[in-house]
Amino acid sequence: MHVVNTPPCVNLIRMMDYVVFAAYILAALIGLASLVFGLPGTFIILAASLLYGWYGGFEEITVRIIIILVVLVLIGELIEFLLGIAGAKKYKSSNRAIVGSIAGAIAGAIMGAPFFFGMGAVIGAFAGAFAGAIAVELLLGKSLDESIQSGWGAFIGRVAGTISKGAIAVAMVVITVAAAVR
Repeated sequence: MHVVNTPPCVNLIRMMDYVVFAAYILAALIGLASLVFGLPGTFIILAASLLYGWYGGFEEITVRIIIILVVLVLIGELIEFLLGIAGAKKYKSSNRAIVGSIAGAIAGAIMGAPFFFGMGAVIGAFAGAFAGAIAVELLLGKSLDESIQSGWGAFIGRVAGTISKGAIAVAMVVITVAAAVR
């Protein structure tokens, strides 16, 4: 049996690699969780991946992977935005009601954040999108039924956009982890 004595500095470097990888995983999980609250989780994941790549000298997490992640962030933002609009338009929302649903989602997330250990922000964002579209449509003189239909479309679009962006965020984490462990 041949025993190899590894210098202590090599063991320290390996341990540091595990600590940095664990920090990346923690940051990625925070990024994923922040999506639920309507925060820019894909940007958090991108920043964590960039820092992790920098730590490793961009050997595992290459510049090519960072570019792929940037493209995914942009696609995620675009899809979330377009699905929100598409949901509202499908249910015949006016352009002003779409703006109202965005403002309502932001206001709802802020007002709901203190409830249910922060999960109220999710409920608030979805309810705010619904209420914002309804309020604007009513102010524009649409009937209550038409306004509710518009609000429902804003709600559906918001949910679809959030789910789609979440799937892209998961793909970003998988890409980074796969590159790091290969």
